[in-house]
Amino acid sequence: MRLGIDFGGTKIEGALLDSTGEILNRQRVPNPGDYQSAVRAIIDLVAQIEADSGQRISVIGLAIPGSLSPKTGLVRNANSVWLNGMPFEQDLEAALKRPVRVENDANCFALSEAVDGAAAHGRVVFGVILGTGCGGGVVVERKIIRGANGIGGEWGHTPLPWPRADETPVRDWCGRWGCLEQWLSGTGFKRAFGMSARKADEKAQAGDAHARYVLDVYADRVARSLAVVIDILDPDVIVFGGGVSNVKSLYPSVHGKLLAHIFSDVLETELVQNKHGDSSGVRGAAWLFSPDEAA
Repeated sequence: MRLGIDFGGTKIEGALLDSTGEILNRQRVPNPGDYQSAVRAIIDLVAQIEADSGQRISVIGLAIPGSLSPKTGLVRNANSVWLNGMPFEQDLEAALKRPVRVENDANCFALSEAVDGAAAHGRVVFGVILGTGCGGGVVVERKIIRGANGIGGEWGHTPLPWPRADETPVRDWCGRWGCLEQWLSGTGFKRAFGMSARKADEKAQAGDAHARYVLDVYADRVARSLAVVIDILDPDVIVFGGGVSNVKSLYPSVHGKLLAHIFSDVLETELVQNKHGDSSGVRGAAWLFSPDEAA
């Protein structure tokens, strides 16, 4: 039995999984939007899930839209900016009186899909989030690669490769210019093209030539951005998540453009849509502890 919590911008979701990955209990509460209330909401959510299941959970994993500094242990880089600088993991451990492991939500997504999702057959997996924001996570042999600075997979805050004349850098919420989040996120898609990726997909399927052009431009930006990942990491599988991942035409289009950008004469890396959808974050959080730790 393992408990994962996905700490989103608007909701906090908890899920209790058994050893096979089946969700036994799943509950959501609103994110109150301030630190102390959020800590209290998590405590209450855990208590409710335990009461419903009739047992105490020994360890808890938590996915957040940010990361912990390996120097201070405090939250940093969270787009829920009121989390930044706070001892979230320590405060939750003290309040819940058991081990808590806090991890970046993109890393949790990648872990979920690498453990028992669409990328479970891959040894090296790169997880891509193309939703409200844009992020990435690296998993090797079902273990998250955080790196020396705790920023492994921070793909969304790297610049768009080989920018074209009409791709003028846009200032990102992080304060830097030209981050992939501004080009590849669902929010960035709408800013660039005046419509959502879903609407563009619907129009393209109905024969709209401009919508097809828009999706082709977007696919090229994704291909350029992933080419750098493939050149460095050379993953077996790249698994897509977030709302834009539901655009089915994206996969063959990006795959077809990648070979022109990667430093190779072959492309064996698979591009796949996620299996677990919105559950990937909470499932990945549950998998943060090994079976022995969770026993």
